Amino acid sequence: MDNKTSDDTGTLETEVREAVEKGLEVQERVRQITLRMIRGRSFDIKSLQRTTGAVLRGARRAVEKEMQQSSGQSKVARERLKEAVTGLDLALAQFAEAAKLAVEEAAGRAKKYSKKDLTHARADLERLESMFVDSLQKSASAAKDAAGDILSDLAAHARTNGSAVGAQMKETLDVIAHQLGATGRAQAEAGLHLAQNTSDFIRQIAAGVLTGLAEHVKPGHPGGKGK
Repeated sequence: MDNKTSDDTGTLETEVREAVEKGLEVQERVRQITLRMIRGRSFDIKSLQRTTGAVLRGARRAVEKEMQQSSGQSKVARERLKEAVTGLDLALAQFAEAAKLAVEEAAGRAKKYSKKDLTHARADLERLESMFVDSLQKSASAAKDAAGDILSDLAAHARTNGSAVGAQMKETLDVIAHQLGATGRAQAEAGLHLAQNTSDFIRQIAAGVLTGLAEHVKPGHPGGKGK
């Protein structure tokens, strides 16, 4: 990890910690902060994993002291931590929705991504929910206190009941699978070998489409409350 990446994740962790400590619209603030970081990077699962880890560290460290105080303070801290995790979940779901919209927009314009582009994106998206849950569990193990117990419970809940990112990811993968079939047929019929760089596709997902995406993920996703 280079120095810039390290600085970026450090800044992200600090911003999340401050947002959780202030306690004002924690879920929405964490969602916005996370999306801003995603927009500023190329899309790959390792980058998203670093972003997720930084968000969880910031949220966890924001509540560590309060979790050891009175029951009233501890309850407030627990709720803030849960809101932060929900904000992260919704940000990742919004990213998965952006991927779906990017593919649909290309299809609507009769523009075909290469099979390599779509296969690469599908491979990373298939790991998105497991990355989120694994990061929750890893953060829980690092805490080894009441905050860790909460994160562990949230990870178990997501595994059993699903998450916002998992629900959106299923829709996105269905669209990509359909487009993969259409792309394969079109290329075979025309004898084409598309040379579009995968990074162009990834850049559109991470930056262009996210910029125009509606501010809120559609409600009603399993696990959307993060409780």
